Amino acid sequence: MLRLSTLLLSALLLAGCTGEDALPTGRWRAVATVPGGPLPFGLDLEQTEDGYSAALLNGGERVPVREVEVTPDSVHLNLPAFNSRIAAARVDATLEGTLSLVKGEGDVERLPFRATHGAPHRFAPSGAGPAADVDGRWEVTFTGGDGTSSNAVGTFTQDGDRVTGTFMTPTADHRFLEGTVRGDSLFLSTFDGSHAFLYEAEIQPDGTLDGDFWSGTRSHNTWTAERDSTAALPDPYQLTYLKDGYDTFDFAFPSAQDSSVVRLSDPRFDDKVVLVTIAGSWCPNCHDEARFLEQIYPRYRDQGLEIVSLMFERYADFDKAARQVRRYREKFDISYPTLIAGTSDKDAASDALPMLNRVLSYPTAIFVGRDGRVRYIHTGFYGPGTGARYEALKQEFTDRIEGLLAESPSSSS
Repeated sequence: MLRLSTLLLSALLLAGCTGEDALPTGRWRAVATVPGGPLPFGLDLEQTEDGYSAALLNGGERVPVREVEVTPDSVHLNLPAFNSRIAAARVDATLEGTLSLVKGEGDVERLPFRATHGAPHRFAPSGAGPAADVDGRWEVTFTGGDGTSSNAVGTFTQDGDRVTGTFMTPTADHRFLEGTVRGDSLFLSTFDGSHAFLYEAEIQPDGTLDGDFWSGTRSHNTWTAERDSTAALPDPYQLTYLKDGYDTFDFAFPSAQDSSVVRLSDPRFDDKVVLVTIAGSWCPNCHDEARFLEQIYPRYRDQGLEIVSLMFERYADFDKAARQVRRYREKFDISYPTLIAGTSDKDAASDALPMLNRVLSYPTAIFVGRDGRVRYIHTGFYGPGTGARYEALKQEFTDRIEGLLAESPSSSS
């Protein structure tokens, strides 16, 4: 009798999930609105035994949304690693609400949000007319409202009117971008849980690009680009360095796990190769690096490799910052120490590490030899959205680690 009752209850629950109140599963076209206009991204919703799961879709990237709450009237998607969330009401066949980007304590950007089920396109349905060609490598200049400019390299792959690619800057990349070419106009976007980026550009008669770039609700740049197969960026090993008067790198910060203070001068690091990474749980490129570091740490730990991550968070309160970092550790199953080093403001981070000329980028990797001397400092980390550059960088890091491990303390001094 008990078994029959259980079966009947399960059937009723299943019927309720698949009835008219059930949220349609599969692909949704989601749109957040920034000052530059609609910023579309893909949203995939699936039903599981435990409820619903979701993922953000941009080009070749799929970002899992691990906290999904669905009621007959609303949908809530939470990305605790980035403190971002979507809260939407169910209105007929659409979702309407707000995408919130939490930048810090009391600092929230709110974007209008709308999603439509079953729409396969991103910016607009594919047109029958010819699309201009933007495939290839581009030398790019971004210019801010204050007139300051910065260089980047754009890499785009075009299939019909669909475009995927990214922008690489001297310190990072703009993640997986996806969009379309419509006539002589290029549109690209991404929302990966942290970045909400929208790009538009007009293809000029001379083949160059001239456009606008919006990041969330507050940042707007113009950008220009010229096709250049040899476009390159500065050497990332030359951007961050030890200031004159400093021969070594050191730190003393509390652990996110148990608050104990960890120093590079601790005996556990004696005669070890130590990779110190300056990172933050809010930083998608730091997520890329953490995923890679947790792959190589078990491989080389017994040979003398140690890794320590100095986490600069968006919360000044230690408990809040530590809680955020513990989520980060759980997400990537991190086994090396993660220390709470300060807030994410780069000037504050530079003050916390006075031996460096400055903290230019999250992440920054500092390679320390067995003798305790800094051997290399790499600014930034290019993620999988950069394709071959990502694979080359992982091999580059591995080769440098293996080279340092091959040295003895006496031979490296």
